[in-house]
Amino acid sequence: MSDDTSLIEATLRGESAAFGRLVQKYQDRLYNTLVHLTGNAEDAADLAQEAFVQAFVKLDTFRRSSTFYTWLYRIAFNQTASYYRRTKTTASLDAARETSGREPVDMNPGPHEQLEQQENRAQVREALARLSDEHRAVLVLREIEGCDYETIAGMLDVPVGTVRSRLFRARAQMHDELKEILTADP
Repeated sequence: MSDDTSLIEATLRGESAAFGRLVQKYQDRLYNTLVHLTGNAEDAADLAQEAFVQAFVKLDTFRRSSTFYTWLYRIAFNQTASYYRRTKTTASLDAARETSGREPVDMNPGPHEQLEQQENRAQVREALARLSDEHRAVLVLREIEGCDYETIAGMLDVPVGTVRSRLFRARAQMHDELKEILTADP
C-alpha cells in the first residue's frame, strides 16, 4: 500500500491529520504549477487552497485509477479554467509581476545583460499568457513540471495523442512568438 493510499484511507476513517500530510506533501508542487498557469501568485494560492478543499470534500469519490496528485491537479486545473471563464478580464503583466514578487536576478551579468534577461523573461511570460488554457497547461506540465505524456493525459483527462498535438501546437506558437529572442546573438 502506498503512502498516499494509507493517508487517504486514514482520512476517510476520520483522521484529518492524514489529509494534512497530503497537503504538506503536494502544496508546493501544486502552487508552483498554478503560478505558471495563472501568472499570478495570489490566484495560484487561492486556487490551490480551493483544490485541496474540494479534494477533501470529494475524497470518497477518488477511484484510485490515477495517482492522488493527478486527481488533485485535475481538480485544480478545472477550477482554474472555471475561474478564468467567470472573470474573463485581461490581466496586466505589470500587476501580475507586482503581486508575484520580484523576479530572480542573476548577480553575475552587468546591468545591460540583466535588463535584456528581464525583457526576455517578460516576453516569454507574455507569449505563454497568449496560449489557450489547454496549450498552456500542456506546455507547463511538460516543460516546467517535467511530466511525461501519460501523466499529462491523466491529469487533463485527454488521450496521449491529444497531449502530443497540443504540445506540438503550443511549442510552435511559442517559437513564432519568440523568434526575436531565439535568433538574437548570445
